[in-house]
Amino acid sequence: MSDSHQNFNEPKWFKSSYSGGNTTECIECAHTENGTQIRDSKRVNGPVVHVAAGPWLTFLRSLTHGAQR
Repeated sequence: MSDSHQNFNEPKWFKSSYSGGNTTECIECAHTENGTQIRDSKRVNGPVVHVAAGPWLTFLRSLTHGAQR
């Protein structure tokens, strides 16, 4: 996903490609200027977890390195 033209004032939420057709177990993410937001797709007005850019990148890298083991 390219967010080069994304307006960061209005987060663009997206679901994981691993979500499948089951709507009972899904999260959505949105990239912001300062990191990433995460929410429950069934509760779009519910709580949002904010993860700073550095820790989010570390998390993503750990997933990639873990898959290579």
